[in-house]
Amino acid sequence: MPKNSTAQQGATHEASGAVSTPKVAWLIGPALVAGVAYLDPGNVASNMTAGAQYGYLLVWVVVIGNVMAWLIQYLSAKLGIVTGESLPEVLGRRLRNRWARRAYWLQAELVAMATDVAEVIGGAVALNLLFGIPLLWGGVITGVVSIGLLLVQSKRGARPFENAVIALMIIIAVGFTAGVFVGPPDPAGIVGGLVPRFEDAGSVLLAASILGATIMPHAIYAHSALSRDRFAPPRPTTEGAPAPAPTRHAGDQLATLRGVGTARLLRATRWDVSIAMIIAGTVNLCILLLAAANLAGVPGTDSLEGAYAALRDGLGPLVATLFAVGLLASGLASTSVGAYAGAEIMHGLLRVRVPLLVRRLVTLIPALLILGAGFDPTFALVLSQVVLSFGIPFALIPLVVLTAQESTLGEYRNRPITTIGGIIASVFLVTLNAVLLFLVFTGA
Repeated sequence: MPKNSTAQQGATHEASGAVSTPKVAWLIGPALVAGVAYLDPGNVASNMTAGAQYGYLLVWVVVIGNVMAWLIQYLSAKLGIVTGESLPEVLGRRLRNRWARRAYWLQAELVAMATDVAEVIGGAVALNLLFGIPLLWGGVITGVVSIGLLLVQSKRGARPFENAVIALMIIIAVGFTAGVFVGPPDPAGIVGGLVPRFEDAGSVLLAASILGATIMPHAIYAHSALSRDRFAPPRPTTEGAPAPAPTRHAGDQLATLRGVGTARLLRATRWDVSIAMIIAGTVNLCILLLAAANLAGVPGTDSLEGAYAALRDGLGPLVATLFAVGLLASGLASTSVGAYAGAEIMHGLLRVRVPLLVRRLVTLIPALLILGAGFDPTFALVLSQVVLSFGIPFALIPLVVLTAQESTLGEYRNRPITTIGGIIASVFLVTLNAVLLFLVFTGA
C-alpha cells in the first residue's frame, strides 16, 4: 500500500476519534506504574489492621478513596502530558521565593521518606516471613533490589521500567486476592460496610491511614513525571539551571513525533488510569475483606507477622505464602516508584540532581534505623501512612488549581465539574485530617 494512503487512513482514523489497538497498547503504562504506590506495604498494613479490628466498618473508606484516586491520578497525568513538566517542576517555576520553595520541598521530602519507610519495612517483613532473614538485612536487600529497578529506568528508559513494575503488580494482585477465594467474605457485611460511619478514635486513625495509603502524595508527583517521560518531547536544559517554560501544549508536539495528538493521549490516559485504579481498588478491598472475614477477633492479627500466621493456620500455608510473596513484590515495586518520585521532587523544586545511589542510601537510613531498633514494623507502617495523609493537601490542592487554569493547560484545562470534584476531594481529606488531629491530641 502506498505511504500516502496509509497516512490518509491514519488521519481519517484520528478524525473519527477511534483509538487503534497498537497505539492503545503503547499508551498504557504510566498509570499502572504510579498505581503500584496504591499497593505498597502501608496499604497492606492499614487495610489488614482495619479489617482485623473493625471488620467491614471501613469498606466505604477504601471505595471512596479509590474513586478520588482516579480523578487525582488523571489530573496528574494530564498535567505532565499537556505541559511536558512534572508537578514539582511546575511548582518549582511558580514558587519564586527561594525559602518558600525550600519549605515546600522539605514537606514533600519528608512525605517521600515516610513512603520509603513503609515500603522498605514491608519488603523486610516479607523476606523474614519467607526465608527467615533478619529484618535489618531484609531492609538492605529491599533497598539494593530497588536500586537495580531504578537503574533499569535510568539506563534503558521508561518502557522497560514499566514492564518490570507491571510484572510485580501482577504478582501483588495474585498474592493478596487468593485468600478471598478460599475464605470468602460475608456479602451482607460488605453492603453494611458501604455506609459511611466511624466507631471511635481508632477507626478515624485507621481511616486516615487507609486514605494516606490510597491517595499518596508521591504518586501524584510521580505520575506527572512518568507521563512526561513517556509522552512529552525532551526539552534541553542547562545543568543546574531551571528548566525553561514549556511550549504551549507540549503534548501536541507528540503528534509530529508519534502521530498521536494531545486529545487522543488524554483519552487513552483515562483508560490507563481506569485499569490501574480498578486493579488497585480491587486488591485493597480484598485485603480488608480477607482480614474482616478471617482475622476478626483472632489474637495477634494486629501485625503483619500475626496476620501471616493466622492465614497459615486458618486458610493453609499456600494462601499465607502467596500473601508473603505479594508483600515482597509490593515492597520491591513501590520502593522503586517512591525513590523515583523523591528524585523528581528534589529536581523539580530544588533544581538539583543527586546521584541515584547517594539518594537511595540516604532515604534508606530512616527505615533501617527503625528495623535495627526493633520498633514494631506494622505500627511503623500504619503511622507512616498517617504522615502521608498530611502531605496530601500540599500535592492535591496545587494540582487542582493548576489543572483548572487556562494559563497552564489552555483548552485542556479542567471542566467546571472536574474542578468541583477536585475541590470536594480536597475538602474531605483536609477535614478528615483535622478531625484526626483533634481526636489524637484531645484523647477523645
